[in-house]
Amino acid sequence: MEPIGAYIHIPFCVKKCPYCDFYSLPLNEELVSAYVFSLCKNIKDLSRVYEREIDSIYFGGGTPNLIGVDNIGRILDAVHCGFKVLNPEITVEINPSAHTNIDFRKLKNTGVNRLSIGMQSINDNELFNLGRRHNSHDIKQTLYKAKNAGFYNISLDVMLALPNQKDEDLINSLSFCVENNLPHVSAYLLKIEKNTDFYKIKNILPLPDEERTADLYLLASDYLTSRGYEHYEISNFCRKGMESRHNLKYWNCDEYLGFGSSAHSFMNGKRFYYPRSIEKFIENPVYVMDSTGGDTKEFCMLRLRLAEGIKNEEYKQRFGENIPDIYYDRARKYVDSGLVSVDESGINLTPRGFLVSNALVVDIIY
Repeated sequence: MEPIGAYIHIPFCVKKCPYCDFYSLPLNEELVSAYVFSLCKNIKDLSRVYEREIDSIYFGGGTPNLIGVDNIGRILDAVHCGFKVLNPEITVEINPSAHTNIDFRKLKNTGVNRLSIGMQSINDNELFNLGRRHNSHDIKQTLYKAKNAGFYNISLDVMLALPNQKDEDLINSLSFCVENNLPHVSAYLLKIEKNTDFYKIKNILPLPDEERTADLYLLASDYLTSRGYEHYEISNFCRKGMESRHNLKYWNCDEYLGFGSSAHSFMNGKRFYYPRSIEKFIENPVYVMDSTGGDTKEFCMLRLRLAEGIKNEEYKQRFGENIPDIYYDRARKYVDSGLVSVDESGINLTPRGFLVSNALVVDIIY
C-alpha cells in the first residue's frame, strides 16, 4: 500500500486575522499542554487502527510555531512511535514574527525539513490593511534565520486581489520570492468568508472586480513562470521537483490522517473529521463521519486543480477504464477559448481555466 500523509492541526493564534475562517483560538499555555497531550494520545490510538506507513507530515493552523519547538518535537516523537515514517517531508507553518521566539536550529533537529511562511505581502501598507501583526522586517529576519539554520525548502504565501492592490505591489512581493531563490510560492486569491471580520465590512472594502482579479492572477502566473517556476496547481508554484509532497496527496486523491480539532481525514474510501472544538478533542476525540470519497468524479475534480490534469494512464490504473469520452467531448468546447487543453494523454486546465475552474469542472465532470 502507498504511504499516507499526516496532517496535524494546531489551533492557536496570537490574534485572528480579519479574513481567516480556519479554526483557531487565543494562545493559552495551559490549554496548549492539554492539547498536545491529547494529540499524542490520539496519534497513538489511531496508529493501532491504521497500521500504515507515512511519508509526509504537515503542521497547519492556526500558528503552529506558537506551541514551541519542544511540543512540536513531542508530537513528532508520537508519530514516529506509532507509525513507520519513510523519508518524510515534514512541514511546519510559521508566522513571519517567528524570528523572535523560535530557535530554528533546534526546530531542524526535530526532523522538520520544510517551512511554510505566511508572508502574504512584502509591502507594509498591505500587511496593515490585512490586519497582520508582522511587517516586512519580520519577514526578512525570519527568512534569514531559517536559512542560516539550514532550511532551504521554504514556501512563502502571497495574497492576490487585495484591497486597492496595484501591479507594482504584487510584483514587489513576487520579486522578493524570486530574489531569495525560494523553491515554492503559494499565491492565493483573497476570499471573503462568512464569520470573518472582513465579511462584516465586505460592502465597503475596495476589492478588485472579477476582471481586475483575473489580471492580477495572470500577472502572478506569468511573472513566476517566466522566472523558472512551474505553475503546478491552481494556487501553487515551484522550482522543478519542489512541489509540496503533502498537498499533492490531497490533489491526487490519496489517503491521509488528520489529527486535532477540525482536522479532516480520508482513509479506506471514507472521509471523516474532528469537530471544531478544542474542549471536545481534549476530553474525548471522537471523529464525525462525513461521506465516502475517492470515486471517479472526485478524483477528476481534484486532479483538475493540477496543471497536469487528468491523465488517462493514471485514471485507467486507478479505475480500470479509460477517461469517459463524454469528458473529452465537454472539455473540447473550451479549447478554442484557451481555458482547457485536450490531447490523447488526457485533459487539463490552463492558467486562464484555473480562474473559472469551479464552473469548468462542473460542466466537464458532472
